[in-house]
This record gives sequence, structure tokens and C-alpha cells, in this order.
Amino acid sequence: MSARQFSVVDVAQRSPAWFAARLGRVTGSVAHDLIAMPKTGKGELAGRRNLRVRLALERVTGQSLDAGGYQSPAMAQGIAREGDARAAYEALTGEVVSTSGFLAHDTIAAGVSLDGYVGDYAGVIEIKAPLAATHLEYLRSGRLPLDYYSQVTHALWLTGAAWCDWVSYSPEFPAGLQLKVVRVLRDEAELHAYELALRLFLTEVEAEAASIQALATAPAFAVAV
Repeated sequence: MSARQFSVVDVAQRSPAWFAARLGRVTGSVAHDLIAMPKTGKGELAGRRNLRVRLALERVTGQSLDAGGYQSPAMAQGIAREGDARAAYEALTGEVVSTSGFLAHDTIAAGVSLDGYVGDYAGVIEIKAPLAATHLEYLRSGRLPLDYYSQVTHALWLTGAAWCDWVSYSPEFPAGLQLKVVRVLRDEAELHAYELALRLFLTEVEAEAASIQALATAPAFAVAV
């Protein structure tokens, strides 16, 4: 990405305006679903199909199907600890981390809500504050968990950042073990492949939306034959 291709929607995350800004767009949290493939290499996984239909319905109805979603205890903990995790990252790295609302791509129905960014989006931050047992797994592996690879890829692609620091934070651990940072560097070949997959998926969303609108003209009552 040679020039910035996104606009900042300056709204609070998880506010009604934030949900409205995300309407019908592929975001980092669902990036895994659009590229997930079944082990057989045939057919389509339920997560991808459900995402396609959800985004299509949002476009047709103008209503978010993501607002007011269920939050597990682990998700609520992650949200509550995000600020402390950001401060711990700043203390460790010496970086000054800024926050923003929602970044909407200017030409593609995609966007991202960053946990933080450094400089003029030179680098981006993805924060997790998992349960203690999960954090321990991250400490032991020392690698970016596969579950978050697509989310990081999506953020790098949309922002044009040179790197993404994936952060796991757990204050239950002793000093020196509360924070794990894995830096992922920009890979143009991988980002190009991701963009192709994203564009293909979005054409499918458009077709799904058109098919739903076409159904609206059909009679709601039918006689079985």
C-alpha cells in the first residue's frame, strides 16, 4: 500500500456509532472466517457462510447484526484489562501508543479497530488479555498463535504499517512474565494474497445481498406441490 487508503471514524469502540461504521464490512476479528478452508479442500466452512450471509443482510437491512453480542467472561476480562496492557507495553518498549476509533477502507468494504498504533501508523498493536492458562501457553510457545494470524494480517494490510506487535497480558503472573510481545513484520506477498481472497469474498457478499433483495419480490405464501 503506497498511500493511505483509509479514513478514521473517530467514535468510541462498541458504541452505536462504532457498530454503524462497521456495517457490512469485513473487520479484523472475522478475517479468519473468510480465508478458512475445510481440511478436504472442498465445500465451505460454516463460519465463512455465516459471515457472508451476515454482511449481506447488514447491507440489505441497514441494521448491524453484531451489536449487543454475547460477551464471555474471558472477553469481558480482555476488554477491562486492555488499558493496563497498553500501559505495560509502553513501559516495556518505550513506545508511545495512540488509539483511534474505526479505520474504514476508502474503496473496499473492510475496516479495522486497532488496540493501538505507533507514530503515523508506522506500527500497530493487537492486545489480548487472556485467562492465565492461555497466557502461559503463549509464554511457552513464543510464537503468534495461528488463531490470530489473519487478524494481524488484516491490520497490516489495511493500515500499511511495517509491523504489528501482538501482545498477551496477564497481571496474575510475576514480574517479567506478565507481558508477551511477538512482532510480525509486513510481508507484501502474503498481504497481496490476502487482498485477493478478501476481494473475492466481498464479490460473494454482493451476490448474496442481491439474491436476498430478489427474494423480497417473491410471494411470501407458496403452495407445496
